[in-house]
Amino acid sequence: MIFKILRSKTRLITRHLHSGSFIGKPTSVIRIIGTTVCIGGATAAIAYHCLSRNEVHMEAVGSAAKFASLSRYMADPISSRQMLDANKNDMKCRMEELVMRIQHDFCRSLEAEENFGKKFLVDRWERKEGGGGITCVLQDGDVFEKAGVNISVVHGNLPKGAIQQMRSRGKQLADGELPFFAVGVSAVIHPRNPFVPTIHFNYRYFEVTDSTGQKQWWFGGGTDLTPYYLNEEDAKHFHRTLKEACDSHDATYYPKFKEWCDKYFSIPHRNESRGVGGIFFDDLDGPDAERAFDFVSSCAHSVIPSYLPLVRQHKNDPYGDRHRQWQLLRRGRYVEFNLIYDRGTKFGLYTPGARYESILMSLPLNAKWEYMNIPAQGTEEALITEVLKKPKNWLNL
Repeated sequence: MIFKILRSKTRLITRHLHSGSFIGKPTSVIRIIGTTVCIGGATAAIAYHCLSRNEVHMEAVGSAAKFASLSRYMADPISSRQMLDANKNDMKCRMEELVMRIQHDFCRSLEAEENFGKKFLVDRWERKEGGGGITCVLQDGDVFEKAGVNISVVHGNLPKGAIQQMRSRGKQLADGELPFFAVGVSAVIHPRNPFVPTIHFNYRYFEVTDSTGQKQWWFGGGTDLTPYYLNEEDAKHFHRTLKEACDSHDATYYPKFKEWCDKYFSIPHRNESRGVGGIFFDDLDGPDAERAFDFVSSCAHSVIPSYLPLVRQHKNDPYGDRHRQWQLLRRGRYVEFNLIYDRGTKFGLYTPGARYESILMSLPLNAKWEYMNIPAQGTEEALITEVLKKPKNWLNL
């Protein structure tokens, strides 16, 4: 009986697809699932999962609300499902829904690249000061040595250190207690093969309310690539994908945010960049909340197409101990930047009730520091070092 229902549902969806009823609609992903799920003793047949303009539509037969939620998230949301459903137009809730979906889609995409079924450990945690997060970590995979994808949804009062940091960026914040709300997704992926680059991305939303009731809000984030060996086609593909995401909103965004990224992800004491750049922006509060959110959503959804092709192309490339040792040295530079200069790391460490395991998930499983390592001229190692000392215009704009 169940299989008959499934077959009929599948035929129904197929007719919709081939009839053209989806043509002209902004649908980016359509997945048809032919399976049954037992939840609390009840069997549910999931008909389809359609991701459209950052909204997920689920059609389920039977009582499958909890499965529907977990099928698109790595764990239950930090805010209650009831609150999210009741406040769908609130930017805080919309951003929480977005980062939950981005975390899920990215984690599942990375798991699919593992050859032996390695999965993410999912750690949902709560913060007594308000809010919590979901930390997903994959360690010791055959493709990814360490991959961390974290979301946080936290609120409370801003600590003095965080207030000082924001004022140093030009934020006009009143004295006294400053209630805040912050939601974001952050990921750092350290592959095992030295010819697969590391990627980092972070997209976030922030609200502060001062003693007069005045609310300030802004978005921030970016995506950047850190290869251990230079492959110009990889860099061009990565930047081209980010540019397409930016251009669909404002043609000035990519060149502006690319330059900002080159400046931000620099290691002054080494006189070099952390990688080959990408985009980076902060304090984005215009042209209005709706368009700013749409832009951030586009950037977040561009991560998978910018990175997964590079993983697939290089994860089986042959390499030797020389390549591995260089990878470990470059990871040491990654650690230096994150612990000394990264603003997000500093904010997290300043925040009361900080969860250090999640904040420091960006650090690699293995790294190396070697005294006075200078690559010999003409080597592949010297080539990437030269590029890191002088940021490049990858798309010849």
